[in-house]
Amino acid sequence: MEVTAIDAERQRGLRRMKAVALGLLVAAAVVYVITKTHGGGGWVGYVRAFSEAAMVGALADWFAVTALFRHPLGLPIPHTAIIPKRKDQIGRSLGQFVETNFLTEDVLGERLAQARIGERVGEWLAEPENAERASGALGDALKGTLEVLDDKEVQHGLEGVVRRRIAETPAAPLVGRAIDVSIDGGHHQRLLDAILVGLGNFLDDNHDTFRRRLYEESPWWVPESIDNRVLEKIYDVVGRFLTDVRANPDHEMRTTVDVRVALLAQRLQHDPEMLAKGEELKNELLDHPEFRAWIESLWLGAKRGLIEAANDPRSELRARATRHLQQLGERISADPELQRKVDDWVGRAAGYVVDRYRSEVGDLIEHTVERWDGESTARKMELQVGRDLQFIRINGTLVGGLAGIVIHAAGEFL
Repeated sequence: MEVTAIDAERQRGLRRMKAVALGLLVAAAVVYVITKTHGGGGWVGYVRAFSEAAMVGALADWFAVTALFRHPLGLPIPHTAIIPKRKDQIGRSLGQFVETNFLTEDVLGERLAQARIGERVGEWLAEPENAERASGALGDALKGTLEVLDDKEVQHGLEGVVRRRIAETPAAPLVGRAIDVSIDGGHHQRLLDAILVGLGNFLDDNHDTFRRRLYEESPWWVPESIDNRVLEKIYDVVGRFLTDVRANPDHEMRTTVDVRVALLAQRLQHDPEMLAKGEELKNELLDHPEFRAWIESLWLGAKRGLIEAANDPRSELRARATRHLQQLGERISADPELQRKVDDWVGRAAGYVVDRYRSEVGDLIEHTVERWDGESTARKMELQVGRDLQFIRINGTLVGGLAGIVIHAAGEFL
């Protein structure tokens, strides 16, 4: 296992406490030797009894503490090196303990209720810099989601949605209704005006072309001057007709156009032949390669734009997200009822996760411990609790010595 800075500090603390416990044992042994050479009467007997019992207590507790993590003195004594031998069972029990006593809806709900999540979230989001950080996090999440998506799958799905939507919508009636809307708004007359202007410009631009064509088609015996007069007369009549139609909103041609366009709209919506032609044209459009290319460009363009907007803190997307998040924070922080709703939502979400996935935490602890080897597990656990366990040795030395005094005093009394 990797040794962290915290583990190194714990190792130094463990060594210091082991040295203290060992120092007390050595001190007790020295005192015992000294008192043994000076007889056993009077106060010396009490000191020797203290030191003798202290050594026994220190050795017994050293054995007990050491037996948790390894074989004392390397001897394979039964029921020693308990943690290396039973690490899998310990990991299983630890996972079950955490799962049963910590990951429960009651414990988590009580803790979340005390945390006032809604109020804290509202106050945090109400700060502009925090709202900006939150929008940045949302942007990163959006970017990550878009980058891991399979473009082909998305395009295929988008194509299916668009295709089904278009296939379910009759084409001819849709066009017919669009024409009805155009008639109601007078848009078809403006279109007619544009056509008339375009036709007039077309005639002006091709005056020489029509002149040559007339010369070519006219009999050889007709003088050129007559051809010119005929052409100019035609141009004059057509020009005045176009001008009259454009200038007169009640011109009979406009009325005829109204009737014809309205009739076309009705046929598109009700004529079986027009309905069939509309569906035929629609199916040709859906099967055309350009349709798929359009879907592909639609998704890729949207994806590229979203990623760029998510990356740019000055983009409209990020600015709107920041503004809305800040406004949301201000609303939450000022509305106790909304805070309660946020707390309830967080509590229900946490309860749902705990209820369905707490066993995963227990399994994670169990399987993590299973992957450790016995010696590494023992070292890891000794670093966690070994320093405190040395107090057992220290207390055993002192309590053993006091017990020795009591026993010696009882013997003297008897």
